[in-house]
Amino acid sequence: MAENQNNPLRYTITAALPYTNGPLHIGHLAGVYVPADIYARYLRLTGKDVVFVCGSDEHGVAISMKAKKEGVTPKEIIDKYDGIIRKSFQDFGITFDNYSRTSREIHHKTAGDFFKKLYEQGNFIEETTAQLYDDEAKQFLADRFVVGTCPKCGHEEAYGDQCENCGSTLNATDLINPKSTVSGSVPITKETKHWFLPLDRYEDFLKEWILVGHKSDWKPNVYGQCKSWIDGGLEPRAVTRDLDWGIPVPVAGGEGKVLYVWFDAPIGYISSTKEWAEREGKNWEPYWKSDDTKLVHFIGKDNIVFHCIIFPAILKAHGDYILPENVPANEFLNLEGNKLSTSKNWAVWLHEYLQEFPDMQDVLRYTLTANAPETKDNDFTWKDFQSRNNNELVAILGNFINRVVVLTNKYYEGVVPSPAEFSKVDLETLAALKAFPITISSSIERYRFREAGQELMNLARLGNKYLADEEPWKVIKQDEERVKTIMFVALQIATGLAVLSEPFLPFTSGKLKNILNVTLSAVEELGWKNVSTNEVLLPQAHQINKGELLFRKVEDSEIQAQLDKLEATKKANTSTALGTGENANKALMPQKDTITFDDFTKLDMRVGTIIEAEKMAKTKKLMVLKVDTGLDTRTIVSGIAESFTSEEIIGKKVTVLINLAPRALRGVDSEGMILMTESADGKLVFVNPDEDGVGNGEGIS
Repeated sequence: MAENQNNPLRYTITAALPYTNGPLHIGHLAGVYVPADIYARYLRLTGKDVVFVCGSDEHGVAISMKAKKEGVTPKEIIDKYDGIIRKSFQDFGITFDNYSRTSREIHHKTAGDFFKKLYEQGNFIEETTAQLYDDEAKQFLADRFVVGTCPKCGHEEAYGDQCENCGSTLNATDLINPKSTVSGSVPITKETKHWFLPLDRYEDFLKEWILVGHKSDWKPNVYGQCKSWIDGGLEPRAVTRDLDWGIPVPVAGGEGKVLYVWFDAPIGYISSTKEWAEREGKNWEPYWKSDDTKLVHFIGKDNIVFHCIIFPAILKAHGDYILPENVPANEFLNLEGNKLSTSKNWAVWLHEYLQEFPDMQDVLRYTLTANAPETKDNDFTWKDFQSRNNNELVAILGNFINRVVVLTNKYYEGVVPSPAEFSKVDLETLAALKAFPITISSSIERYRFREAGQELMNLARLGNKYLADEEPWKVIKQDEERVKTIMFVALQIATGLAVLSEPFLPFTSGKLKNILNVTLSAVEELGWKNVSTNEVLLPQAHQINKGELLFRKVEDSEIQAQLDKLEATKKANTSTALGTGENANKALMPQKDTITFDDFTKLDMRVGTIIEAEKMAKTKKLMVLKVDTGLDTRTIVSGIAESFTSEEIIGKKVTVLINLAPRALRGVDSEGMILMTESADGKLVFVNPDEDGVGNGEGIS
């Protein structure tokens, strides 16, 4: 870590720009926006100079395609979803200092100027390349609008930029039998001129900056992905594309071309900061150009390469900008055991959540933080949501606050009592309270938000235990003076919770401050460090208000309703997959080119049995299988490790293509292919013979 980052003068915090082609779901909150907001709120409470920026990502081919599909303009699409997304952020208390839009003039100018400077400095290379072109739709095809067979593993539904089966990075022109997903036609190749950022020129810089400089402080999942990319060798990457929606290329020869969205979108952080500074009468430049500023990017794992390798290379090429000090990317959040899928409606949408659980934003924020996918994919379940709410927020935090407020109003008409002599337990409890800001800070500053949230709950546990052990409701009958001290100590803990809970539970913190009547008093000035340094947080003779329940119990019937809703979604997806639902065939791939009977007879498919299975080291998807084909026992590498464990597939009958040419995958020769399909909810399924009596080696025809 650079020396100036140990005590930076200011912080620039960015959160990934959400794409304006749909609303937000819980995966977005868990992966990026809740941890970023916790960090920004915490820094403000510690008195730091912070700018927290974001904005709508409004360019790219997916938006223009969606507009064509719906028969509207791209602007109508982005205006619609910008409004929905912006409201969700406001509803869940995400405290951006500025939320901009990449369609605004300030961003077009900022991104255009960036391109021009790099162009004038000779940082780009210009190439004429052959790219896939849909002659029916009269347009060049973006990576994600081409599917075909992966040349590395043979997966038949690889995209033009990546095979999701084996994880290989591809070019669209690498695909075997490519098809346009726009028209279903077979694309042609057509020459076009583009500008490329030669990432290979920055390999040495990136090795030193990331692999050496951030080996000890970046999260393992982030560092590991960066190392894999760098070790694999970096190649030039196009920064322009043929499209009519986006930021026009601002140099001669750029007519009809726009900046690639991955180039312009991260620059949106800079233009958003400029917009904020102009509104607030500040100078934006120190927040991006001064070495005493700490820059932190909050993103999901699908953006690691762009924020850790490509955007830093752009900033380095420009020469005037600081680099991110950390990129604490999260992994993915799943829902009830399945991957979140917007196309299949397998999601918990934020706007729908608030309709069904009004005024319960903090419950979702807390659950997502407690179960955050910080270093590996994690699962959101409605049962866990109910348990976190009922067993922690209600039974621990809510119960403690309710008892303190009720007893203070009952015994002292809401006036904070004067303490008598503190016992050893009292002093130990107050000392423990003072330690919590440091403990929670340590976790937050290492981007361990799950850990930090649990430490906050431990403070509530401390309060509950203190009351349970001291039993003021019993002691009041024998020693009223002792009860005054007990309640004074308990009120200090409650006030500490009001301050320290704000980053995690901002709405609850506001309610608690209102109950304690600190919003219009000197106590309002309490900051994070005051909980550690002040002898008294809530002074004697201070008047508190009547209580209100901070949380309510979530009933079984409410959870069942959510599970039923997901089950209905699953059935609808199954119906679509089977061709029985409305618009059933929309999600299906077009029929492939016709083949002859002779072509088919060349395929040698046999029944086999998996006799050994082991996940391949240092990969997420690949599994090394030993398969008895009846003719022999052979090794097959298959991209199924995220869907199955080794134990559950040993002994499984499978269909094997045995005369596929061997191919080396991560140093292991794969001698065939296991036939798979995908269920409606996105799970991989073996295509296998179900009937008994079918032996290994039997042919399939």
